[in-house]
Amino acid sequence: MSLARRERHALVETMTEAGPAAPTLCGTWTVHDLAAHLVVRERRPDASIGIVFRPMAGYLETKQNQIAQRPFAELLELVRTGPPWWSPLRPVDAVVNLTEMFVHHEDVRRSEPGWEPRQLAAADEDRLWKALRTVARAAYRKSPVPVVLATPQGARITAHRGEGAEVVLTGTPSELVLHAFGRDAVRITPTGAADDVRAVLAIDRSV
Repeated sequence: MSLARRERHALVETMTEAGPAAPTLCGTWTVHDLAAHLVVRERRPDASIGIVFRPMAGYLETKQNQIAQRPFAELLELVRTGPPWWSPLRPVDAVVNLTEMFVHHEDVRRSEPGWEPRQLAAADEDRLWKALRTVARAAYRKSPVPVVLATPQGARITAHRGEGAEVVLTGTPSELVLHAFGRDAVRITPTGAADDVRAVLAIDRSV
């Protein structure tokens, strides 16, 4: 079973335990809202384009609000079963939903005090490191200084070249993926000039 599918099933379990009204790291969204988002993303391609195409954002919000009226259990079952047979996402689920499911799983896990990072298998960390390479430049494109992402073992990704002294963000691939996707509830170690570090940590990292 792919990491994306394992994270999908784990996400549904965590959402079930948390309950529909529980908070997430996705702004004001509750777990129920997050479930509706995932259903729209995979089952309403006419609306999900609004995720990346701003002129369609209003239509996306309307459809997501409509889907959010469905029972929580129904939404979770739709998330669990994944893209339907006709969806263009289904053949590439293991690739396009890898970070989606992992990040949103952590959005639910880390929304409450006392969270701790999971200890992932080395093979899973490797998959997340490869995924990080595809989004790193987009995530840190607004940085005023060079940014390097590094693991404790010494692997490095140049996320932004820029000018001046570099800021290095060190952590496991899973923690770095979460940071690249805009999450601050992470365990990473930033090094560099204090002002540069503050500037990098404050940038909009949405991708």
